[in-house]
Amino acid sequence: MAELRKPAFHIDQANCTGCKACQIACKDKHDLPDGVIWRRVAEYSGGTWTPNETDGTYRQDVFTYYTSVACNHCENPICVESCPTTAMHVGEMGIVEVDQSKCIGCRYCEMACPYSAPAYNAQTGTMTKCNFCKDRILEGGTPACVESCPSRVIDFGDYDDLVAKYGGDANIAPLPSPDITKPHLLVTPHPKAVPSGSDAGRVNNPTEL
Repeated sequence: MAELRKPAFHIDQANCTGCKACQIACKDKHDLPDGVIWRRVAEYSGGTWTPNETDGTYRQDVFTYYTSVACNHCENPICVESCPTTAMHVGEMGIVEVDQSKCIGCRYCEMACPYSAPAYNAQTGTMTKCNFCKDRILEGGTPACVESCPSRVIDFGDYDDLVAKYGGDANIAPLPSPDITKPHLLVTPHPKAVPSGSDAGRVNNPTEL
């Protein structure tokens, strides 16, 4: 793998089945306690049924697609800007990390992040988040979410390399506008995907996010 400077994920939204294997693998690998989730899978649905008054039939443009998302180790990480103790910082290989010795659990980073990436651990009283499986990367491995995906819809690498490989961006609902933090995230959109901010659909599993 090429040198990692801007850690990034690519999600093939068109082929994600929403199985949540990535979410479970992440939780298992990092032994996360109840209530702490680093990777989430959003289910987004929309569309309508329109009656055809001439023959009594209906036309429909109903759709559902899934989006797996964790920390995007953003170009402009607002979580780092909002942290009053510098516990949240950009560390080795560009990975956004939490220095547990400095974190006071104020949760400002959690409130600031548009992706809800930082997660509060009530057991330790500190914030936690995706660390890009840094230990596995340093050993030449892959993040647990990438390795566990049965449909192979998650890829990882340096952001510029993924741009060259896949193109695209992350301007897709239900994700926020990428202009906010410039996330190191690329999405190959579902055929019926709608842009960020669209009111053409809704998240069906908000309590899981």
